[in-house]
Amino acid sequence: QVQLVESGGGLVQAGDSLTLSCAVSGLTLSSRWMYWIRQAPGKEREFVAQIRGSDDTIYYSDSVKGRFTASRDNAKNAMYLQMNSLKPEDTAVYRCAVAARGRSSPDYSGQGTQVTVSL
Repeated sequence: QVQLVESGGGLVQAGDSLTLSCAVSGLTLSSRWMYWIRQAPGKEREFVAQIRGSDDTIYYSDSVKGRFTASRDNAKNAMYLQMNSLKPEDTAVYRCAVAARGRSSPDYSGQGTQVTVSL
C-alpha cells in the first residue's frame, strides 16, 4: 500500500521559513515524477514544484520561484520543500504527490499539511 505523509507545516510570520517533508512508503521514488501541490480555500490547486523523474529537473510555479526549493532523497524515500521568505498568500494546504512509474502526472498523494503565514 502506497502511503505519503507530510510534516512540517505550521503557523509562521511573513518572511519566515519552513521546511516540509514527505515520507513515502510502498514504492521507491527513484525515476518517478514528484510534486508539491497546494490549495488555499476558494482557490484552484497549484503545482508549486515538479521534479522530473528522468533527471531531477525541477519546475516551479512563478509564484514561488526563487523562494522555494524542492528536493528528493531517494535513499530515504523522502521529498522536501524548503520555503523561504513566506508570504500570507502562501497560506494553503500543501500535499506531496508521486506519479506511477512511467507516468508524468500525480497518482498518489498525501493528506496534506497546513501552512499559515500571518502578517
